[in-house]
Amino acid sequence: MKAKHIMTQDVATIRGSATVTEAVKLMRFKQLRALIVEPRHDGDAYGIVTETDIVSKVVAYGKDPKQLHVYEIMSKPCIVVNPDLDVEYVARLFANTGVWRAPVIQGELLGIISVTDIITKGDFLENSKLAFLQKELHKAIINARSIATNYGEDSKKATEAWDFVDELQAEACFYGAPKPEKPARELFSKGLQPIAAN
Repeated sequence: MKAKHIMTQDVATIRGSATVTEAVKLMRFKQLRALIVEPRHDGDAYGIVTETDIVSKVVAYGKDPKQLHVYEIMSKPCIVVNPDLDVEYVARLFANTGVWRAPVIQGELLGIISVTDIITKGDFLENSKLAFLQKELHKAIINARSIATNYGEDSKKATEAWDFVDELQAEACFYGAPKPEKPARELFSKGLQPIAAN
């Protein structure tokens, strides 16, 4: 599942020169938790102003929202998400940066994705990345064994196929699979069956 599959397309933009009062009114009217701040020109970055920005930088200090501008409290440049990024990478990006939401941009603003979208619309309960990788690893091992048998263990095709197995194995370990005692390639060359291929 990718960011574009779970993003919210109902996104509102605001100018950085708008007042915080204008931002709050727009957020209330649209029932949104964040507004995307429009770039001023082609080379400019997108920004974001969130409910947290308003509460922590305005309300908490008793500042007058009519006197403050969005550009004074926004984050810019903001973290942006490619629509084709897998959801688990969006979640990791959020975890690593401490952000809760980000605009989805590919040339233009397409939507916004948040931790709420990941929880409520994501398919991670039914389709965990680890389960997917283990299935792919199983297929890759079968494929590498077949190529090695047909073209020879030292052939370029076999080497590439086993390299792909190694990459999948490493990624699966990153997601929590136990590290194998011996690589699948070594087990095959010794005539043994890799555990992941059972």
